[in-house]
Amino acid sequence: MSTRQKDKEKDQTDLDARLYQSIFDGVLNHRLTPGTKLPEPELCQLFGVGRAVVRRVLEKLAYDGIVVLRPNKGAVIAEPTPEETREIFEARRSVERMLVELAVQRASADDIASLRQQLANEHDAMHRFDQPSWARLASGFHMRIAALAGNSILQNYLKELVTRCSLIVGVYEPPGYAPCEHAEHATIVDCLEARDAAGAIAHMEAHLRQLEERIQISRMRGEKSLGQLLGLTDNVT
Repeated sequence: MSTRQKDKEKDQTDLDARLYQSIFDGVLNHRLTPGTKLPEPELCQLFGVGRAVVRRVLEKLAYDGIVVLRPNKGAVIAEPTPEETREIFEARRSVERMLVELAVQRASADDIASLRQQLANEHDAMHRFDQPSWARLASGFHMRIAALAGNSILQNYLKELVTRCSLIVGVYEPPGYAPCEHAEHATIVDCLEARDAAGAIAHMEAHLRQLEERIQISRMRGEKSLGQLLGLTDNVT
């Protein structure tokens, strides 16, 4: 393969990754909620890419369970059913149980210090009433513990489950629970530092069950453009 061909393939991969990550992050940060439409022409304009790129990325997002492709109607952010919600949380509890047990065994003192800094950042975002930052940090807390477990297979499973949980939480969880979740995160870190595997597992299990129990199927959706939801254009208040 020539250098020119390699460069072309790299550019194509970069375009795909940028679009995929923008939508993925929009879901993870609760900006893109279930049912949000993803019109191909608007995505092409926002990202400066052709329809072939947009369609390829939407197909990958659909494969990953983040998007639903509707024949002749376009793509929307997936809307999990109550049964899917139950299965997703059930799977997540199983995966995080294993990850937190491994993290207790493998986390170093520096790793614990890094988690403490994560908690400090959460606390700061919470008191700034910065919900997008809080959502990102809350999801990031779980992924940091997954990384400390040192098992890339389980970590990849959790990444998918966290994203799909964000689809649910982003629209169905009542507001105002950040302090509660922050305290739950802090308790889990205390257990990791104490090498208390049983305690860490029990608190993680309780944390995820409480999150599932807070879900309610009634939230009003805001009227914002796709560019605003993706964080690419200014919000209008």
